[in-house]
Amino acid sequence: MAIAFDTLGYAKRLEKAGVSRDHAEAHAEAAKDFIMAELVTKTDLAAALDTATLRLTIRFGAMLTVAVGALATLSKLT
Repeated sequence: MAIAFDTLGYAKRLEKAGVSRDHAEAHAEAAKDFIMAELVTKTDLAAALDTATLRLTIRFGAMLTVAVGALATLSKLT
């Protein structure tokens, strides 16, 4: 999901503050290209959470398998 960024409104606000039009437009484009690209969306977070959940489930299953195997080995040794 893309995040909407109003470059025109941003540039106009900079112009109101005394920044030249060319500089305001360049700053707005740079903000869109570099700053907004780094923002995380809800979709990104959901995907990361799904991945983390899957990894934890696999790790837990592996630990449980090793623990059961160790207990079975110990019970046969005694």
